[in-house]
Formats: sequence, structure tokens, C-alpha cells
Amino acid sequence: MPADTAMSVVPLALKTAMDRVSGDIDQMFDRLLAEPSDPRRRLYQAMRHAAIGGGKRLRPLLVRAAADLFHIDRMPALRVGVAIECIHVYSLIHDDMPCMDDDDLRRGRPTVHKAFDEATAVLAGDSLQTLAFEVIADGQTHPDPFVRVELTAELAKAAGAVGMAGGQMMDIAAETADFDLAAVTRLQQLKTGALIGFCLEAGAILGHVPPEGRRPIRAYARDIGLAFQIADDLLDVEGQVDLTGKAVGKDAAQGKATFVSLLGPDRARQQAEMLVDQAIGHLAGFGSEATLLRTIARYVVERDR
Repeated sequence: MPADTAMSVVPLALKTAMDRVSGDIDQMFDRLLAEPSDPRRRLYQAMRHAAIGGGKRLRPLLVRAAADLFHIDRMPALRVGVAIECIHVYSLIHDDMPCMDDDDLRRGRPTVHKAFDEATAVLAGDSLQTLAFEVIADGQTHPDPFVRVELTAELAKAAGAVGMAGGQMMDIAAETADFDLAAVTRLQQLKTGALIGFCLEAGAILGHVPPEGRRPIRAYARDIGLAFQIADDLLDVEGQVDLTGKAVGKDAAQGKATFVSLLGPDRARQQAEMLVDQAIGHLAGFGSEATLLRTIARYVVERDR
């Protein structure tokens, strides 16, 4: 939809869930990132600047929604949500730096390297990455060590060279290469889709669901991951800085191929809507416990930020 008609009202049930998850995430970060009274204080301040407040908290919300499918208690899902948010925030810190996208604004605030300095930004990102695995590996996340090991292994894959970091490398290459639709799709499946996929997988792992029983939620994750990125590409073309909280028009300025540049805005929007319909279809075997996941799927393409 055009930028001036983008959705400004989030469905009440979704807003309630988002607000609760955001509040819970901020409270846990506040505890985990308490500032020490020694020279490390500046590092913790930078981590807090990046991690607390702002952002959609979509990934922790997806973990919570996936956990609902299997009737998982709130705390394990919250701790996994904090871990995935650590990975996401670290990636944003590094992505914003001059050696990558060189952005000055994130979530409506100065990026970490601008608010502090580049060296502190590198360390803040590194520290959030390791904090993710510290949280996942802790016995408070799940009493079963096999569950914790599987969560750790899957998060490592989703964040590394076969996932998000590999996608970021492809994104850098896209600045000087002519990527076709298949290459852009693969790039986004790694850069964005891998972490979203982990969010859904994590709910099943917490619920002791065997790999063969995870096909529907994996398919859901694949489709909304692509739909989310198409929506992001549309916002980069049509979005408003005061709503998105970050710079817009970057992809075109850098000459990168995106879903929008390859398909055009109308076809890209149609593709995103089709992917959302498919994602919701994959949940047909679930009942009301999947309501939040269905609502999130619609929100992914209707959001204005």
C-alpha cells in the first residue's frame, strides 16, 4: 500500500502481545546489562543504548507465538526471545558501521558508533552476540540439557556463515554485482529468514517436537521471512523516516537489486500478500493456539515501520 495509507493501527490483541513482550525484553536486558562501576561501564552503556527500548521485538514475539503452539511456559520462551534479540541487535550495530551501511540513525536514535565510537560499537556487538549463548545455555532457559544444546546449535547456524552473516556477505557483494531474483531471494533467506526461522524452530525445540513434526512451522517461517523482507524493501522506497526510525532510499542509492527493483512495487506487494496467505495456510493443522502467528503474518506486510 502507498506510504500515506500504511497501517497506523495495530490490531488490539497483537498490540497487547507486542507491548508485553517488549516490556519483558526490556526488563530482562535491564537486569542482564546492569552497569558496572569500572572501566567497562561505557561498553555496557553502549549495549543498553542498542538493546533497550525501540524496535518491533518481532523475533521475541515470534518465539512466544511459536511456544504457544506447544503450550510452553512464559519464561523459557522469554529467555530464548532475549537471546535472539541479542543476535539481532548485535547485527544491527555492526551493519550500521561505516565499514558496512554507514548509517547514522537506528530506531529513531543515533546508531551506536555515532552515540559512542566505532571501537565501542564493535565491542558492544561482540558482547551481545556472546550474551545470546550465555542466556541460551543457562539452566533457567530449560531444565533439559539436550534442549539447550539443540537451541545453541540452531541459533549458531542461523547467525553464522550459513545464515545471517552469510546473507550479509551476499548483501555486500550485491553492491557491485547484478543479482537476479533467485540470488536476492537466497540473500534474504539467509540475512533475514534464518533468524526468523530459528524463532519458530525454537518454539518446537522447547516443546520437544521432533524434526519431522516441524515442517508446517518451518514453511510458515520461510514464507513470512520473505514477506517481511519484501515489506522492508517497500518501506525503503515508500516509507517515512519519522515512522521507520531509520534512513530510507538506501538500496536505490547503493544500486542494490531488491524485490522492489526487480518486480516493481505492485508486483512485490502482491508477492508479499501471497506469501502471507501461504504462511497462514501452513498453520491449518493448528487451532486457536496459532491465532497470534496468523495475526503476525498479516502485520508483517501491513506495518509502516
